[in-house]
Amino acid sequence: MSGPRPGRRGAGGRGAGGRGAGGRGRSTRPPRDRDPVRLAALSVLRAVRVEDGYTNLVLPAVLAQHELSGRDAAFVTELAAGTIRRQGTYDAILAACIDRPLRKVESKVLDALRLGTHQLLGMRVPAHAAISTTVDLVRAKVSPGAAGFTNAVLRKVSARDLTGWLAEVAPEDATDHLGHLAVVHSHPRWVVERLEQALDGVGAAEEVGDLLAADNRAPRVTLVARPGLAERDELPGEPTPYSPFGTVLGTGGDPGAVPAVVQGRAGVQDEGSQLVAVALAQAPVDGRDERWVDLCAGPGGKAALLAALAAERGAHLVGAELHEHRAKLVARAARASKGAVGLAGVVQTDSTQAPFADDSIDRVLLDAPCTGLGALRRRPEARWRRTVADLEDLVALQRALLAEAVRVVRPGGALLYATCSPVLEETAQVVSAALADTPGVRLDDVRPVLGEVPDADGPLPGTVQLWPHRHGTDAMFLALLRKD
Repeated sequence: MSGPRPGRRGAGGRGAGGRGAGGRGRSTRPPRDRDPVRLAALSVLRAVRVEDGYTNLVLPAVLAQHELSGRDAAFVTELAAGTIRRQGTYDAILAACIDRPLRKVESKVLDALRLGTHQLLGMRVPAHAAISTTVDLVRAKVSPGAAGFTNAVLRKVSARDLTGWLAEVAPEDATDHLGHLAVVHSHPRWVVERLEQALDGVGAAEEVGDLLAADNRAPRVTLVARPGLAERDELPGEPTPYSPFGTVLGTGGDPGAVPAVVQGRAGVQDEGSQLVAVALAQAPVDGRDERWVDLCAGPGGKAALLAALAAERGAHLVGAELHEHRAKLVARAARASKGAVGLAGVVQTDSTQAPFADDSIDRVLLDAPCTGLGALRRRPEARWRRTVADLEDLVALQRALLAEAVRVVRPGGALLYATCSPVLEETAQVVSAALADTPGVRLDDVRPVLGEVPDADGPLPGTVQLWPHRHGTDAMFLALLRKD
């Protein structure tokens, strides 16, 4: 039986694909001429799948290639990013509509089927437009036979709304809790398990559904005014609730239209990321306060803010980064701050063997490489790429980096350990191991330096854990360490 389809009445502008009712996918006009928006979305999915691209980095190049802006660009962004976010759910639905395993469906066809399913079940696109335009794409990019297959599958998908499909394909919560959440919220089972454990670490396991749902919402565009270079009131949008330097531009805002961003005096930076820099800069230190180091500085957002904050105090920041291309990004991001002598330089180096003397640095930031499971709103493809083996490798690296950070920070200085992941193996367990392995290192309370951030207590006393569903930020973890 066909279920209700709330919000799908009306053509929805570009969503109608420029076709009349009753389209059966018989048009022979090339999609590039008639439907560049869906062709662009398909190109994004292919780049993410074949070239291991990141959605947020691939999108600008694809939009420029197809000369799309405004509403068309917004449609492509939602279609591509939304499809990748909800891939797990859509694959479960497609598997119920196809008589062979999805791995045996040609990859290009499967990409298109996912795009069509997202339009049918996740966007305000009429069913006839979602089906006919997807069929046109497959006919042009694959073959007429594949187009017929696509038409048949999507007509089956269109027989139910999302709620109806979830009732059919998702395991029962009572008998398979993790499996139910994985299908309903489109996350791998192991990721659901780790995120639920992370919430349980702060006494809130019951919020896992809210967290997973937040991962599937498009993030807001958040700007940061770099102190000494720009004022927050010259940026558009509403002030961020917790960072003194940010504004929320919204999901559809264009940072490229903001003069301060174009000039490098401001940037695009999640509020949680801003708070990491604020926490390190505001932590009290004893005595000298001149030498700051960002041990894993790429791609440079936190380094740019830290450099500006350092410059206001007559201090200087050195950014350390292993990879050459990321080191160049750090230098580019902090270029405006360099004019204010906040950035002393960028060193390409392995920070597990950092080129700094023992006890020599006043403030150290270690924003450690991690699974990124706290930023799935911005990097939706990460949930499908990361594995448990990746987690194990990253934890070993995090422990080595933190040991080196402890070595270089001076007694009386401040060391901030941060991850863009709430996973306990990467947060509480890494910090606890450092405290156990290194006499004279203690955990300080980072909460007072952040001001009023409600419901942000971390899994260890004095640590902070931010959450997308609570704070509207990436799930940043912050721990402040001291060396006696």
